[in-house]
Amino acid sequence: MNPACSIQLVVFDWAGTTIDHGCLAPAGAFVASFAARGVPVTLAEARGPMGLHKKDHIRAMLQTDAVGRKWHQTIGRPWTEADVEDLYRDVTPRQLAAVEQYSELVPGLLAVVQILRARGLKIAASTGYFRAAAAAVLAAAQRQGYFPDFNICADDVPAGRPAPWMIFRCMEALGVYPPAAVVKVGDTVVDIEDGLNAGCWSVGVVDTSNEMGLSAAEWAALAADEKAARRSTVRQRFMAAGAHAVIDTLAELPVLIDECNARLQRGQRP
Repeated sequence: MNPACSIQLVVFDWAGTTIDHGCLAPAGAFVASFAARGVPVTLAEARGPMGLHKKDHIRAMLQTDAVGRKWHQTIGRPWTEADVEDLYRDVTPRQLAAVEQYSELVPGLLAVVQILRARGLKIAASTGYFRAAAAAVLAAAQRQGYFPDFNICADDVPAGRPAPWMIFRCMEALGVYPPAAVVKVGDTVVDIEDGLNAGCWSVGVVDTSNEMGLSAAEWAALAADEKAARRSTVRQRFMAAGAHAVIDTLAELPVLIDECNARLQRGQRP
């Protein structure tokens, strides 16, 4: 490995990280799909596996004691893989509609991307969304001026997060290696895990995250002490998952990349 290695690529997640403050689109679609079958799941239960491929997400929800029990009580039998497929078919159009509704870029993204590009860094985007939703998110972002150099979704690889394949594909497509030259930024525990599995710097972003789960208006309405308390809770989740760093907002990312470069210069690696 080149001892002078420096950060060359940032791989951003989509919902909750660069678009859709609070990751509202996917969470609401899962709740609605279960509700259509008479199974009442909460937003918290829907958010738990966020970051996975959406079919894996449904399966992970059903595997929890709480949702599995509700399914059995309502449907009258344990869930099956056929139920996973049925729910996935139902959630797909719901998520496509939700993507259009919750498509605003998170505050400060374009300014941060401009700073990173001025430094010569490349920008990639990855997501647990299926291909049609990933394309819709990209189109919405491009209408607002955000153009990643490469975009990939869970349908494009053998396995979605926490497997590292999407990150590796980003690296391959943009000609960046080793993994120590890459920063992965996401808003879920699964994002942290796929960054770690790829061997790159894995960073959690708090305020806009699925883990926080608040719209921009809901977040702005909180008192300062409540914001601090909620930030602390989310930060602890990310750190417990092994994040190399946690930032409240993307505005902190350029300074964090400076810190990663300094650590690389000292011979440290992710």
